[in-house]
Amino acid sequence: MTTWQIYQGSGSPHNGIVHLPEPPPWRRFDGVMPEQEPTPTLDPQTTRPLSALIRGQTFQASEEVIDCVNAALYLRRPLFVTGKPGTGKSSLAYAVAHELQLGSVLVWPITSRTTLQNGLYSYDAIGRFQEVIPGKDAPDIGRYIRLGPLGTAFLPSRRPRVLLIDEIDKSDIDLPNDLLHVFEEGGFDIPELTRLEQPHVEVFPYDSQHRVRIIHGRITCHAFPFVVITSNGERELSPPFLRRCLQLLMKEPDVKELTRIVHAHFAQLDSTRRQACEALVQQFITRRDQSEGNLATDQLLNAIYLIMQNVDLDQRGLREAVWRFLNTLEMP
Repeated sequence: MTTWQIYQGSGSPHNGIVHLPEPPPWRRFDGVMPEQEPTPTLDPQTTRPLSALIRGQTFQASEEVIDCVNAALYLRRPLFVTGKPGTGKSSLAYAVAHELQLGSVLVWPITSRTTLQNGLYSYDAIGRFQEVIPGKDAPDIGRYIRLGPLGTAFLPSRRPRVLLIDEIDKSDIDLPNDLLHVFEEGGFDIPELTRLEQPHVEVFPYDSQHRVRIIHGRITCHAFPFVVITSNGERELSPPFLRRCLQLLMKEPDVKELTRIVHAHFAQLDSTRRQACEALVQQFITRRDQSEGNLATDQLLNAIYLIMQNVDLDQRGLREAVWRFLNTLEMP
């Protein structure tokens, strides 16, 4: 480890984020700090599902991954992560959030119908209209606005939130470029609020029932979020988008890395089961590397869990079912 690394890949929570230097001049944003930050940022342990906590604790980062994460933190740039399914692209976001104590991960899963608006906020105009009482003031508009994961990530806070934009290659062709304005400006406007005369409105963030104050309808970050954007490489993205991201290719783990992953998930292994697991790792590597089929690391973990329950993987083709190639059902 070198002294510049804030994220160390250790899996042990620490307060190193306080040592992150000031951003480059061209990546500084002037979001006004609230009097009190949202609860998920202040008390991360109470807002994480157990599965997310485990993903953060057990992720095994290579030196290349550690360097890219730290470069993204320093430069305040999104990290664009590519690689085969099951190489840990999404888990990286949970690992960074866990180690640097940045609260729960804001997850934005992408589909072909996803738009920028989906990520920023939603406004229930019909619900507000239905609660209008003749002769009285309209209901508080803030009660009908909820920020999306992207919008919540840009709320001003002392520490960056972690945002996972998952499988962006499944999106409409325009979405990646639509994101560029938000990333470059460090924020966005809510038109329904900017045209109001009142100076501030309180709205709901994505992951809390405690409303946050929006000034003049504008959200601008103070600490740029740590953004992980994953892709399975199903289509190419534009050069302007890629230029504004740091790019990381998650490689398939080798024998040594797979063994570390297994030990991280199954810490209490006796010598007999440890030998069986190491043999299974070798078999998994052989099957993965001697064919054109894709195998994910969690398929290895599934097999190891079964043998720890004294299940015979060779009975009735069970090994083939657990280690089925992901890209085809026809490969032997």
